[in-house]
Amino acid sequence: AVVDVAIQDYVADVASELTYQNKSQISTEILFVFPLSPHMAIYSFQACSEDAKVQAMLQDESQQLHNTTGSWENLEYVQDQSEYGGEVFACFLGTLSPGREVVVTLRYVQELPREPDGAAHFVLPPTLHPYRKHYGKVFTLYSAKFLHAASNCLTGKLSYSLLLTASLQSSRGVANVQANFALTTLIYTSQDCSTAQVSLTGSPPSQHDLEMRVYFGDPSAVSAVVEKGDPGAPPGSLLGDPMVLVTLAPSIPEAVPGQHQSREFIFLLDSTFLDHAQVPLQSRDQNGDSLLFLLKSLPLGCYFNIYCYGETSVGIYPQSVEYTQDNLNEAMQHIPSTSSSLGDTNLLGTLRSIYNTPHPHGHVRQLFVFMDGLPPDKEAIVAEVCRHRNSHRCFSFCFSGDSAALATALARETGGEATYVPSDNSMTVVVLKCLKQALKPAAERISLSWTMPCGLEVEVLGDTPQFIFQGQHSLLYAQIHGQTQDVTVAKGVMTLQYSLDGQDVTHTIEFPLCPKGDGRLAGHRLAARCLLKRLLPEAASGSGDEPRHRAVEISLTSGIFCPLTSYVGIRTPQRVTWFQGLLALLPPRQSLVPCQIIELRGSHKVSSCYPMSIWVPPGWLTAVCASWLALCQLTHSIASLQQRGPCSKACKTPPPSISSLTYVDSREFLLSTISGPWFTEAVAECQDLVALQNVDGSWALSSGLASALEVDEFEIKGKMPGVVTDSSIWATVLAVTWLHRHDKCYQDLCELLEAKAVTWLCSRAVSQLDKCLEAANTLLGTNVKSSVFRL
Repeated sequence: AVVDVAIQDYVADVASELTYQNKSQISTEILFVFPLSPHMAIYSFQACSEDAKVQAMLQDESQQLHNTTGSWENLEYVQDQSEYGGEVFACFLGTLSPGREVVVTLRYVQELPREPDGAAHFVLPPTLHPYRKHYGKVFTLYSAKFLHAASNCLTGKLSYSLLLTASLQSSRGVANVQANFALTTLIYTSQDCSTAQVSLTGSPPSQHDLEMRVYFGDPSAVSAVVEKGDPGAPPGSLLGDPMVLVTLAPSIPEAVPGQHQSREFIFLLDSTFLDHAQVPLQSRDQNGDSLLFLLKSLPLGCYFNIYCYGETSVGIYPQSVEYTQDNLNEAMQHIPSTSSSLGDTNLLGTLRSIYNTPHPHGHVRQLFVFMDGLPPDKEAIVAEVCRHRNSHRCFSFCFSGDSAALATALARETGGEATYVPSDNSMTVVVLKCLKQALKPAAERISLSWTMPCGLEVEVLGDTPQFIFQGQHSLLYAQIHGQTQDVTVAKGVMTLQYSLDGQDVTHTIEFPLCPKGDGRLAGHRLAARCLLKRLLPEAASGSGDEPRHRAVEISLTSGIFCPLTSYVGIRTPQRVTWFQGLLALLPPRQSLVPCQIIELRGSHKVSSCYPMSIWVPPGWLTAVCASWLALCQLTHSIASLQQRGPCSKACKTPPPSISSLTYVDSREFLLSTISGPWFTEAVAECQDLVALQNVDGSWALSSGLASALEVDEFEIKGKMPGVVTDSSIWATVLAVTWLHRHDKCYQDLCELLEAKAVTWLCSRAVSQLDKCLEAANTLLGTNVKSSVFRL
């Protein structure tokens, strides 16, 4: 394999050339399968041999040319055969004779994730690095053995070589590159260190994925780089005009835990959450506690609302209200104790009701969506969330694999997180972990303005985000239209403004307008992908033909797939022997081959041949289609295949949906690492204390508190230091000290609650804390340090 990677800040363009040789003694049928990540887009694919060339071309889905191949079933059946789930690009390349080879050329673009330290994180896909664990991602299918590939089980090693080079570029300067494999020394190709090169040295490791982290001169900065357009495209078109790649990664300091925060939290509770997690404040005899811990952990200064979605879509309050003790108590009284009164799930109606409700000015909106089953209108739900992606974040929680794909789509589109909740006893810590993410500080009310030379103007493709949270970044694509006299010396100015902790911040970036780049158009193609995401919901709404026509045009000209287009493999024969033999997939004169993006549903089966995924050969599958019933009567070994229904029209996979809602394996979700007896015991020990805490973080001195602390009420009052001017101060110190008794730590459960309590104490009784802590340690028999109270 030869792989050339070009990385510009957080954008990567990958060009790969893969050579496959058939070293066996029998002909082999080859199915190329390339897994796609959510932020990846293929724009070029072809396969060449001595006999023919197969070129993947995009077409309008309405033309349905791929149906003329008569071989769509050969890609259909693979969905139930794979060991993993997700979206893949698949192309059947035909029969490869012994000693022959086929060369596959694949190109794709990708937005790279940003590490907490600011590095761009690149992972080489397993198809381009097929070490032992991933062997079989490019499937070689032996026609001589229907269900057996013994020749691949005999060898433990895979004959494989890799030549990997990477060119790096950033206006902030390339500072360093780290990888989990051996690299050559970083070579700078410009005096200002804005461009550099590095490559793989030696043999690639055979035990793990290849990962590379690229560090820039300033990990938290704003940058703008101009990418030249395609000289062959007409001026004014998407590919013809220059593109500005904008990286927004503002420096956001850590927030002090327990402080006031301007946030709006909206909780959408379904039947599963209500049945297993809802607990009235007045009752402690149920096992569920997630909602109690969640609501008590909210910060002062925020707004909140609760929707128990069912047949109606009305919240506890008409719109979000301020987080106060009275509002919280009232909300808890109106939450149903069971789901019997909810009726059918109406998540779509609930979301529309929320989006039509104004949110408090200056308060970032975040949704916590709990779901069990999969709503029938899932496509419309994702489209609705996409329309409002820049105005809120979704943290979604699913209790079953059915709703995994929907939960992932909601979080992915809005920059939130999706979590699979495996059991009731892990729900609380999972929910609180996401709440901590939601409480991170953010740059808010973001706006961009441009100053350009006369004759030029800038159009931002897509909407500017309204906020960027700490640790996140945003990529924007802006196109430059028009002409100026001398672009080689001209410069543009971009001004970024946002609010950070109530203070206005301004960044002014000057960038040269002389386009850079090697002509690979990574920014242009990712901009096309961004535009398609905005147009697809409009096309799905049926508001007119213009959004659909525009989306198809962008897809076809940029080479970026969208659900309104489809792939078709065009075969250009060089010799008529490209497909030969009894099991040939296509007639010798057929010019179209099966080629499409499909969804694999995954399989938990473990093959006895570890390095190889054993699949039914597509050529054989096509050959027996016409005589399926006869074959079923002749042999019992084939009868089991009938359950898969590979030739049944009823099982035919529909075209990809408008929202690209794909299957997601629940094993990929964020899982709670705290569960079991200890966690259940910890919840039971502190839930009574949590129920008594006020929303401002304080506790009142009462018989209930004494019972929760397992101390006599008269003893508590008698041990209160004389310097204490308010009994709530003494009660709050006791509660915080109790949470740390005997080195017990409820960090995952009570971290946010404790932070509020300590903030409340520091604002009222700093001079009294030393005496109170000393008395509390004596009363409770603890040895809690003063650092717990920030002393």
